[in-house]
Amino acid sequence: MKVAVLSPVAWRTPPRHYGPWEQVASNVAEGMVKKGLDVTLFATLDSVTGGKLDGIIPKGYEEDPEADPKVAECLHIARLMEQAHRFDIIHNHFDFLPLTYSRLVKTPMVTTIHGFSSPKIIPVYKTYNAFNHYVSISNANRSSELKYIATVYNGIDSSRFTLNEHPEDYLLYFGRIHPDKGTCEAIDIAKKAGMKLIIAGIVQDRKYFEEKICPHLNNNNILYVGSAGPEKRDRLLGKAYALLHPIRFDEPFGLSVAESMFCGTPVIAFNRGSMPELILDGVTGFRVRNTDEAVDRLADIPKIQRAGCRKWAEENFSMEKMIEGYLSVYEKVLGGSG
Repeated sequence: MKVAVLSPVAWRTPPRHYGPWEQVASNVAEGMVKKGLDVTLFATLDSVTGGKLDGIIPKGYEEDPEADPKVAECLHIARLMEQAHRFDIIHNHFDFLPLTYSRLVKTPMVTTIHGFSSPKIIPVYKTYNAFNHYVSISNANRSSELKYIATVYNGIDSSRFTLNEHPEDYLLYFGRIHPDKGTCEAIDIAKKAGMKLIIAGIVQDRKYFEEKICPHLNNNNILYVGSAGPEKRDRLLGKAYALLHPIRFDEPFGLSVAESMFCGTPVIAFNRGSMPELILDGVTGFRVRNTDEAVDRLADIPKIQRAGCRKWAEENFSMEKMIEGYLSVYEKVLGGSG
């Protein structure tokens, strides 16, 4: 089977630090290569893959101040679509724009919907519903207006994360700095609990960071350490007492939540979006309604078996499980039953 995996071009695939969609596209491509499929990854030209690499954009436009994002995206998508006839299936991780090609090529397209940035983009998905095979990354992140072929949870390379059963006494916030992700709420939780908080992630909302986060930063108990690549991420997650995930939106998945559990670190999250699917309440962490509940649950973290967190993650969010899910989708599509 010849598979084209279409990754975004905001960042390298896999990303050096941030780039969740690029990371999942990489995991899909590498997992399929291990299964013996003929995989071509369409990504930035500095990307790394065990399969074949194709593309036209030198490096991610978020890492290239001279690049125009729309120009890069259009050229990148066209690069694949003009070669669509070479492949048995196209696996799209690039949101809705590639859907507009689906009536113009004969190769079937599987589209992983990583989230809806706005309800305004749903009409595009609806328009091409009959020509595509949509996969949701959680049951919570489904639109009632669309038809889905499956839900496949994002899969993580477990070898990149180490179980640590002897944590330190700090809390961790790991994610982009944005009001939706609850950075300010994480600070509130840590302060109320009298615990140290380490904040790691890219600054996506500069005004929010400067006005709501910076005034609390110091060299003692509230620290910002910037973005974290794979090795730093493993250390930060593994040594944390708990990961705080006080999201203020219905998050489609939450890679950091699964990654934390691979390290054995329990998660305390606001109970929104996909969190009921990711967190086994009382077993791998706690789902709470507000900051006060989060503070209360911190005292119960020692009751969580960190090895149990790892086991839950391996059973539900491993790269191997994700690959089996997508192989089943490919077979349905190519067998005509999707």
